[in-house]
Amino acid sequence: MAQNTRRSFDRAKAALVLGTGLSLATLLGACGTNGAFTSEGSNLAKEKMQQLKSATEWTMAQQAFLAGDLPKALKHVNVSIELNDKVVKSFVLRGRILMEQGDLDAASASFAQAEKMNAADVDTWYYQGILAERIDRKEEALRRYEGANERDPSNPQYAIAAAEMMMALDRLDDAEKYLTARLDKFDHAPGVKQTLGHIAMLRDKPADAIPLFNEARLLAPDDQAIIEDLIRAQIATGQFGQAEGNLARILTNKANEGRRDLLHARAKCLMQLDRPVEAREILIKLTADTDGNTDTDAWLELGQVCYQLHDHARLRTASGRAIALAPNKPDGYVLRALYLRQNGDNPGAIDYLRRALNIQQTPETYILLGLVQRDMNQTADARGNFQMALKLDPNNKDAATLLSAVQ
Repeated sequence: MAQNTRRSFDRAKAALVLGTGLSLATLLGACGTNGAFTSEGSNLAKEKMQQLKSATEWTMAQQAFLAGDLPKALKHVNVSIELNDKVVKSFVLRGRILMEQGDLDAASASFAQAEKMNAADVDTWYYQGILAERIDRKEEALRRYEGANERDPSNPQYAIAAAEMMMALDRLDDAEKYLTARLDKFDHAPGVKQTLGHIAMLRDKPADAIPLFNEARLLAPDDQAIIEDLIRAQIATGQFGQAEGNLARILTNKANEGRRDLLHARAKCLMQLDRPVEAREILIKLTADTDGNTDTDAWLELGQVCYQLHDHARLRTASGRAIALAPNKPDGYVLRALYLRQNGDNPGAIDYLRRALNIQQTPETYILLGLVQRDMNQTADARGNFQMALKLDPNNKDAATLLSAVQ
């Protein structure tokens, strides 16, 4: 029974083949074609899987790079390239990692490969500019930054980088023209306003820089670098009240706690605003910690404010520390002379003022020496020192007045 059934099935199959006009060879060929399609689909799926794995490895490399784990970042980006070596951004990231590791030759090779794959890629041009800047090839860096700006003229970052490189090449006019020509696109870009402010500061025109920094601050109110630029310009123009207000505000930020440069600047402003007691409090703190042991400027500023407040003990200490830290600078000797004069030791004051003059001759030191000599009734010597002050600075009104008085 089973054999009859099998024969009937074979006959039916043969009849189906003959009835459709298909030969056995054709059927076999069809089977072969189906296998090819299956193999091609399998390869495509495998390629897509490799691309996905490559993308995952790239993401892990990027995350490690941003976290500062450079060895881990390099490991992941290398795997990403092994899985798929046709992605430009993988070579760019690899170049950035190698550059941060200090392997500049390997970084350059990676960037070059990225450029070979896609010469229009803006990141390739930009980071090659950074690499050129690090090895002090300013002209090459400028060419790369300008190229990045040409490839993406909507991003102010590239235009700013090009302008800053022109500034480094002492081409301030070119830098200003380069940025102002693009203000229609970047009118609301704080970095552009800030860079134009830097150009004004380099030209020693802080008054021109202030409105630019103010515009930048309005566009980026949380950018502290802009506020610090504004403070420097305000101090340079004598706007100590505004500068001190800005300093007081940013010093409330915990991230700025202990910033010695900001504290120095605030103490300077307070002294100019006739608030010496507050300035002294800041300077005492600056000279009290470990860093203060070697901070010559802090000791000099403390000495100046203590002289103003008749704080003799601290003035003596400050002048001694300043002389010990910077024996080749006149300032400490002048401070010691002020201390001695306040305490009635005029001969000692004269001795220290002459030591200061042996290091550097300034109108102020000659005037101070003349005042001490005048107090000691050494009129001829005093007159000679006032004349020396006028010789160094013919427009010095104090020296002219004092000279007239002793004549």
